[in-house]
Amino acid sequence: MFCVVLSLFPGAIKPYLDESILGIAQAQGKLRIELIDFRNFTTDPHRTVDDRPFGGGPGMVLKPEPIFEAVEDLERRHGPFHKILLCPRGLTFTQQRARELSKSDRLLFLCGRYEGFDERIRTGMAFEEISLGDFVLAGGELAALSIIEASARLIPGVLGCAQSPLLESFEGDLLDWPQYTRPRNFRGLEVPPVLMSGDHAAVARWRTEQAVILTAEKQRITNVPKPVPPSDGPGLGISQL
Repeated sequence: MFCVVLSLFPGAIKPYLDESILGIAQAQGKLRIELIDFRNFTTDPHRTVDDRPFGGGPGMVLKPEPIFEAVEDLERRHGPFHKILLCPRGLTFTQQRARELSKSDRLLFLCGRYEGFDERIRTGMAFEEISLGDFVLAGGELAALSIIEASARLIPGVLGCAQSPLLESFEGDLLDWPQYTRPRNFRGLEVPPVLMSGDHAAVARWRTEQAVILTAEKQRITNVPKPVPPSDGPGLGISQL
C-alpha cells in the first residue's frame, strides 16, 4: 500500500508513522508513506494557502490552487489515487471500511486546517469524505493516522500473528472479551478461575459469554436517547443549560 498525506504540518505526524506497527510495515516493504506539505505548491512570494471566506465570517479557508496542484502532480507521477478528505461531514470511519481500504494500492489523505476547504476542492476532485466521529479537531492529521493504522495493520503479514485481526473487536458481531495475564493475583484482583482451569471448552464458553455481555452493555450506553432540554420559560436555550 502506498499512502500519501497532504498536510501543512507533516513533521507533526512523521514520528508516529516511523514507530511500532507502521514502522515495521514500512521496513517490511508492505507499506510506503510519503508526507507532502502542500504549501510547497503555492506560487506567490508569501506561500499563501488560505484566505478570508467570501461572504464574511470568522477564520480562514484553504485555497484550492495549491491543493489541486499537489494532487495533480502526484497523479501525474504515480497514477490515480483513491482520495480521502478528512472532514466532519464525512461518513464515520468503521472497521469494515478499514478492511476495504487495506486492499487499496494507493491512498491519498488531505488534511484540512482552519475553517475548512474551499468547496471547489470537494466538487472538483473525486474525494471520499471520512470523519472519525461527531467532534472537531484542529486538523485532519490525527484522523489520517488513525485510518492508515487501522487499514495497514490488516495487510497480510503486517501483524506477527495472522489470527490477531480475526479475533478482536468489530471483526464480527461482538466486542472482544476481557484479557488477563500474569500475575494471577494483582493487589487482590484475581484472574477468573475458569481461565486457569485448563478446560478449553469452558474457556471458550466464558469468553463468548463475556463478549455478549460487553457488547450488550455498549449498545445500551450508545443507544440511550439524548435528553430533551426543558422548556420552562421563554429564552431558555441550549447554551444556557
